[in-house]
Amino acid sequence: MSLVKFKKSPLENLLTPDFLDFNTNHLLNDGFWLKRMNEPALNIKETKDKFEIELAAPGYNKKDFEVTIDEGCLNISAKKEETKEEKDENYTRKEFSSSSFERSIQLPESIADEKIKAKYDNGVLKFSLAKKEEIKKQKPKVIEIS
Repeated sequence: MSLVKFKKSPLENLLTPDFLDFNTNHLLNDGFWLKRMNEPALNIKETKDKFEIELAAPGYNKKDFEVTIDEGCLNISAKKEETKEEKDENYTRKEFSSSSFERSIQLPESIADEKIKAKYDNGVLKFSLAKKEEIKKQKPKVIEIS
């Protein structure tokens, strides 16, 4: 019987202890990546008259959200804390959990702030952001070529 030595693939060369240690300590633990992992998914759709935003946030209630507009940004945050306690003759069990997120979206100047509507239904927070009337009525400008 003879032994055959195989060459490592490029991916296996990357999975050395030194490389994994670098990634763990520098890339994956960076606050930027951790913050992004906690942000809910977001869909934005533009139509002729409005923008529609959907934010996936299952497990929350309407009262858990705080939505503000400040300096042209739509700021969405949510915080939920739960405590469960079970008592019996022989034991007491107490559990608690906390979850939160923050998300900000820069709004275009064409949004009519007073016409923003929000609705939370089946784990999805939906926004309807109407465009200003003067923006909707503008026709494309034709530029002549000389």
